[in-house]
Amino acid sequence: MPLPDDPAYMHLALDEARAAAAAGEVPVGAVVVKDGAVIATGRNAPIAHHDPTAHAEVLALRAAAERLGNYRLDGCTLYVTLEPCAMCSGAMLHSRVARVVYGAPDPKTGAAGSVLNLFAEPRLNHQTVVDGGVLADDCSALLRSFFQERRMNGNPHPLRDDALRTPDSAFDNLPGYPWAPRYLSDLPALAGLRLHHLDEGPVDAPRTWLCLHGNPAWSYLYRKMIPVFLAAGDRVIAPDLVGFGKSDKPKKDGAHTFTWHRQVLLEFIERLDLHNVVLVVQDWGGLLGLTLPMTAPQRYRGVLVMNTTLGTGDAPLSPGFLAWREMCASKPDFDVGRLFARGNPQMSEAECAAYNAPFPDRGHRAALRAFPPMVPEFPDSDGAAASREARDFWSQRWQGESLMAIGQQDPVLGEPVMRALRAHIRGCPEPMRLPQAGHFVQEHGEAIAQAAVKHFSR
Repeated sequence: MPLPDDPAYMHLALDEARAAAAAGEVPVGAVVVKDGAVIATGRNAPIAHHDPTAHAEVLALRAAAERLGNYRLDGCTLYVTLEPCAMCSGAMLHSRVARVVYGAPDPKTGAAGSVLNLFAEPRLNHQTVVDGGVLADDCSALLRSFFQERRMNGNPHPLRDDALRTPDSAFDNLPGYPWAPRYLSDLPALAGLRLHHLDEGPVDAPRTWLCLHGNPAWSYLYRKMIPVFLAAGDRVIAPDLVGFGKSDKPKKDGAHTFTWHRQVLLEFIERLDLHNVVLVVQDWGGLLGLTLPMTAPQRYRGVLVMNTTLGTGDAPLSPGFLAWREMCASKPDFDVGRLFARGNPQMSEAECAAYNAPFPDRGHRAALRAFPPMVPEFPDSDGAAASREARDFWSQRWQGESLMAIGQQDPVLGEPVMRALRAHIRGCPEPMRLPQAGHFVQEHGEAIAQAAVKHFSR
């Protein structure tokens, strides 16, 4: 249980945290106490020290060890304003600290119970007592105010600690992609992650094309269709799913779920208040996108469906998809540009490189690893129930116009899968077939866009 003196020592740790904030560091502070006396202090300094290990706790432990002349800190208590991470928790256990007291919990990286609990691991040869929640409100308020101030001072989309952001330079001089980036980070489901999207054409246009990409693509996939839609006087919205393109990329594969990505898209559509929408989908753009209109049918006037499916969980996944999933599992570092080139030999080297641009290293590829096994396979899989509801919507309640285009060279979601999907879309006419196109049918998208403009203008 927390002791009577704990708040007093936590106030000292808060003073260190405020000093860290004044120096531009994330406001975390720590003090080490032995026999009722403060023997060391520490404050966050990774930026100033150019040192990823320079957390407040580590610096306080170093100072305490130097003060005592011993790397073992028997009988010491460490106070820290934020629940320690795995690195700091390990350092505390190695130093034989007797007790750890923290203020605010850390649901992202906390290793004292929030994400995991290293201190409760019975296989470790030292046990440290942990008490949390001391002055938690004060500690949390300091962190909130720090990040709020950063947003107000010219950084409206700060990068979360548990995510990565592809450098802007990776997207310099992309062929056929001249449009300005736009960003959102205040959708509730995003929890501060930055979502990139294109928004071109008149806001009050009579028709809006909402173009949703799949894995491992991004909005670059629609570069041949967007000019056709714009030439018709329409508006085009093309988001990058979280984990793809210019959007932020969570570090953990497990951050990605069907339900979460669907919720992000629903909130995105509400936030932009889109109406007279023609939904344009392919691959995961369809797996997710085809579940959206049933929640607000009045927003949609049409759907353009290309090489996709619904993941209802009550029908076997296609052999082509199972082979794709196995390839992704066995070769998680596959070359994205080479994948596009294999099915689209007409693409230039620079165009292929553009598909690699969002993923400079393995850390940026969590979504590429997570999405193949995320396809609903069983009736109780995440997203399967929503997909079955969507199937009923499209077959029974859909009132808008429909158009389907099939890349016939697609071994994953080709013509057999698409014809089965067409049977569930009320009023869908005979598909437009592209004999030379593969899975990424948008690489032949100019002709599709021209046909779509004509079809939805009748």
